[in-house]
Amino acid sequence: MAALDLQEQEQLEEFKAWWKDNRNLILGALLIAVVAVGGWRGWQYYHVNQSMQAATLYSEFIRQLSGNDAGRVNDAAAAMMDKFSSTAYASRAALLAAQVNEHGNDAARAKTQLQWVIDHAGEAELRDVARLRLASLLLDEAKYAEALTLLKSDHSASFDSLYTDLEGDVLSAQGKVDEARSAYKLAYEKTDPKSMYRNLIKMKLDALVTSK
Repeated sequence: MAALDLQEQEQLEEFKAWWKDNRNLILGALLIAVVAVGGWRGWQYYHVNQSMQAATLYSEFIRQLSGNDAGRVNDAAAAMMDKFSSTAYASRAALLAAQVNEHGNDAARAKTQLQWVIDHAGEAELRDVARLRLASLLLDEAKYAEALTLLKSDHSASFDSLYTDLEGDVLSAQGKVDEARSAYKLAYEKTDPKSMYRNLIKMKLDALVTSK
């Protein structure tokens, strides 16, 4: 039994290390879909209310995005943010550019773009995504108080589990085991039972319990 406990502990420690290395990638994969949600609604809005120049410029941004050249992506996003700051096109471009910069280890630029979305996006869902992504970057920088402030911000109910789960990560990093456990439990309860992400939360909760 002792050998089994030791094996389980080693597995949990490996998981904690894996989660630390892959948290942003997994969150990014989950959240990037939110950027696409509402795309049709956004297209209708701008087709009616904005010039075709905005749509053309966004198409150019998407083309640069597929080329995976961070410099060109940032230039195209900056053009959208400068010329069409009030449009959802600009907010989506900023979010996607921030994702590219995160993968390219340019956290400073990514943070600036995410803050821009928080300050300018007209759609609540886009602001919710940006706050969550920015809080994750702040966690990486051990800026726990700033991260928690973002995670305590008002957000759509559909983001409750993601916000609460990341709050658990921040509290765990601070060594606040009991508070982190409560956050993970709440996130677990709020996550769709059919979601694979729920299993990740359960593993983090188990790892936290055994590490106390």
